[in-house]
Amino acid sequence: MSQSTDPFAPFQVADDEFKSLVFGGIAVEHYLPAVQEGLQRTRARVEAIKSNSAAPDFQNTIVALERANEDLELVAGVYFLLFGAHGTPELHALSDQISPLLAELESDLSLDPVLFVRIEAVHSQRAGLGLDPESLRLLEKTWLGFTRNGALLPEEKKARLRAIDQELSTISPQFSKNVLKATNAWELHLTDESDLAGLPESALAAMAHEASKRGKEGWVATLHAPSMIPFMTYSARRPLREQMWRAYNSRALGGELDNRPLIRSIVALRQERAKLLGYPTHSHYVLEERMARNPAEVLGFLDRMLAASHQAAERDVAQVREFALKQDDLQELRPWDFAYYSEQLKKHLFDFDEEVLRAYFPLERVLEGMFQVAARLYQLDFEERKEISTWHEDVRVFKVSRAGALVGLFYVDLFPRDTKQGGAWMTGLREQGLWRGAPTRPHAGIVCNFTPSSSERPSLLRLDEVRTLFHEFGHALHGLLSECTYQSMAGTSVYWDFVELPSQIMENWTTEHAALALFAGHYLTGEPVPAELTEKVRALRTFQAGYTCLRQLNLGLLDMAWHGKEQNLHEDLEAFELRELERTRVLAPVPGTATSTAFSHIFAGGYSSGYYSYKWAEVLDADAFEAFLEEGLFNPATAERFRANILSRGNSAHPMDLYVAFRGRQPDPEALLRRDGLIS
Repeated sequence: MSQSTDPFAPFQVADDEFKSLVFGGIAVEHYLPAVQEGLQRTRARVEAIKSNSAAPDFQNTIVALERANEDLELVAGVYFLLFGAHGTPELHALSDQISPLLAELESDLSLDPVLFVRIEAVHSQRAGLGLDPESLRLLEKTWLGFTRNGALLPEEKKARLRAIDQELSTISPQFSKNVLKATNAWELHLTDESDLAGLPESALAAMAHEASKRGKEGWVATLHAPSMIPFMTYSARRPLREQMWRAYNSRALGGELDNRPLIRSIVALRQERAKLLGYPTHSHYVLEERMARNPAEVLGFLDRMLAASHQAAERDVAQVREFALKQDDLQELRPWDFAYYSEQLKKHLFDFDEEVLRAYFPLERVLEGMFQVAARLYQLDFEERKEISTWHEDVRVFKVSRAGALVGLFYVDLFPRDTKQGGAWMTGLREQGLWRGAPTRPHAGIVCNFTPSSSERPSLLRLDEVRTLFHEFGHALHGLLSECTYQSMAGTSVYWDFVELPSQIMENWTTEHAALALFAGHYLTGEPVPAELTEKVRALRTFQAGYTCLRQLNLGLLDMAWHGKEQNLHEDLEAFELRELERTRVLAPVPGTATSTAFSHIFAGGYSSGYYSYKWAEVLDADAFEAFLEEGLFNPATAERFRANILSRGNSAHPMDLYVAFRGRQPDPEALLRRDGLIS
């Protein structure tokens, strides 16, 4: 096949030390032919495994299957990276073709009786194969993957399972597209300066920039986080806050982008799939492969957190309500009031202004300081490499080294655009491990939505954005520092209630004096952040911790309500949420709004029956960070134990075994409550 007709030609890797992907030659029309070619290559390799006349063994069956879809994974990985980070309408439209093709392959493999016979043969003799622990775990995971996805079902049930997976493969991307379209469709266009009351200069500059981008006079606020959060926090115009809050909390609730029918379909199909496979609910199916092993354990955990936080959350809300009444004679505190009056109360109690602190967090300096934190902890060096191809002009790439040896590539994509989904996430362009027959180092990236620089000032981060940056960097370190043999076991390929430990623990360094000294400096003068300001930040760590905790529990319980029991799918969605979230409600509900219709984590991401994992991992990270507090924030021995036992090991052992190897014991469940000030 000539280069010009090879569907994989646009997806070339550079002839450099990294084998980095060349994005410049990839166009929308290249994806589908390359996916189809990748499918053919994968199927051919699988057929070779099945027809191998040699007796099944670990190498000719398990490792061969591990490597069968390398080409396809390359193309699909690029497609889904851009689907979230730079997804044009034309690119999004392809998901209706690409996702079903990938789901069909997955079904064909997991339901193939000949392939499973070979896997079963290797698995049955595992005790005598002399495999190292990671290889043994790969064998076990491969066998479980087949048995958990229908390998033992009769043919008629296999057929239904295929149909379910096909349908789910198109519905979830559509849910995501609807949320993004609904987010992009709304704007708040202001031309009267009186409507800007309370907004800080940074927000005004960003809104003026957004208006200019749209060819409009005045100021434009949007539902993207860098615009919405400052507006809801600082705008003194209550009717405008209400408009924005209602718009955000009614995304994809009705109209042509209505996600309610999709939710009903997703929940029904997941429930049916679980029962086909012999599980009472979708949650039972998912949690079998989690640290929290079943719905009862998850609900018990959430209930314990709820008991510790609910009263504190009610006190938090009562304090804000009383303050709003005194300050503005506000008779009823509504959801669109909370962030605003909470910020005003913070200023009153702590003499603290988030905007003053923000001046000490210019993005470039924070990014450099973040690299310095990683250098002190893990001896990492970061060198920007501008010659490496990226998917957008905003994306930057860094070569990561340790003691002169290549660790990997780190891609950074930090600013919002209409083609990017909201939120922040880590993405793996290439996993560490065997690739094309040789060990390879990973290519990891983070995607965020921070306020970009303007002609007047650089990008200045809020403290919560600094935490977000460090959080996603923690995920990236998990991928970059991996030292596994097999890609499917490497980096972040761990239980979902363990994967947030490396990310959440990094947030702790954002409020410690020794770390702040590395990156907090005024954007005009370079002056270090004053000690009195950092003391206020530390004092604020427990400010309204009860309310913050309750919000996370609210989402975790909503997830379990959808997936942990059978649903009456004809029930009105708002009524469902009203009933299921009664225990976590501390402000009056608002008709015409809902959480579920934009809850992409559980309906379009991988967090169904897993949203609890954020709080679960917070327990792990609070307990783990206590080791750094006890032994030294940058103690090399502590950091090395964390790197060697957590960051480098991927899924090569059970996560509790890895944690105990680091900490010397199981996690203390009260560590999080202590850190949040919910217990003494």
